Amino acid sequence: MDKILVVFTGGTIGSRKGDRGIDVNEAGSYFLIEQYERLENNRGIAFEAVQPYNILSENLVPEDWARLTAAIRSADPGAYAGVIVTHGSDTLAYSSAMLAYLLCDASVPIVVTASNYPLDDARSNGLRNFAASADFILDQALSGVFTVFGNDRGESVVYLGTRITQALPFTDQFDCTYDAPYGTMTDGRFVWNDHPVNPSPETLRKRAPVAAPHWAIGDAMPPVLYIKPYPGIDYGVYDFSRRAPRAVLHDLYHSGTACTREAAGRSLARFIADCRAHRTDVFLVPMRDPAGDVYASSNSLTEAGGIAIENMSAEAALMKLMLACANFDGTEEIVRFLRTPLFYEDHRA
Repeated sequence: MDKILVVFTGGTIGSRKGDRGIDVNEAGSYFLIEQYERLENNRGIAFEAVQPYNILSENLVPEDWARLTAAIRSADPGAYAGVIVTHGSDTLAYSSAMLAYLLCDASVPIVVTASNYPLDDARSNGLRNFAASADFILDQALSGVFTVFGNDRGESVVYLGTRITQALPFTDQFDCTYDAPYGTMTDGRFVWNDHPVNPSPETLRKRAPVAAPHWAIGDAMPPVLYIKPYPGIDYGVYDFSRRAPRAVLHDLYHSGTACTREAAGRSLARFIADCRAHRTDVFLVPMRDPAGDVYASSNSLTEAGGIAIENMSAEAALMKLMLACANFDGTEEIVRFLRTPLFYEDHRA
């Protein structure tokens, strides 16, 4: 009989509707296994469960990632066919990327999944996502961290953990870089999406897992500020004279650009220079491969001292930058870590 470790963390998939709205419920998580076992096509899996915490995922803090990783490692994941982590959808993309780094030495599939509605809501896809996660583990046995979540077309989509991006508001639909998910689960079997940026299942099977030291992560990690651009942003509101972040991750427009116009407080290039005066590094994402053509404004940003993170989503870059700042002191070490592939976060890997 196949064994799968289930790690419950809360989220909508572990919630029930009550007088005060949707909230985590102590019995909600284990109700998921009970529902699965009632399915006619269940695979007779022996589930073992742990629950390091039980929260709505919008309340997640870095210390929770440390607790989650410790719970998985202490359970000896190699003794199971794989691991399913149930999670809230709000921060699913961030946790998927972080776990892909923290567990980049995984020898079994670790699948992160969630639900769009509580399990007792007829619209919920939580049980389908859970069943598809179990099917993926048993069908492919690919090592690494993946995410499984159903879309609005009824497809059970499989993502590499470092490729999924935040769900869209209003539709609750997830996406991924290059609009190229890793594959889908169809009738209990994994169907690979043969796309130029997707490593084949055979490549994953031959992959030598990266040695993962027990990286430090938690509430004491240095602060990293994440900024998104928009027309009219005023960088003058960021006063780092009292407390400066260790680093800033600055998102860019889709073409790898942001405002460099010399207007009061509007220039990102000027902001980068001011940050350097406070010994705060500014990293820029998303940036395309520098071998291609770039805009003059993009060149201005790197000339001002901005450090490009190329071919990586903002979610994957932010998690990797936070991990880097928690474990390395010097800028060169941080940049070297960011440019060392761990689990296909860089599309050139």
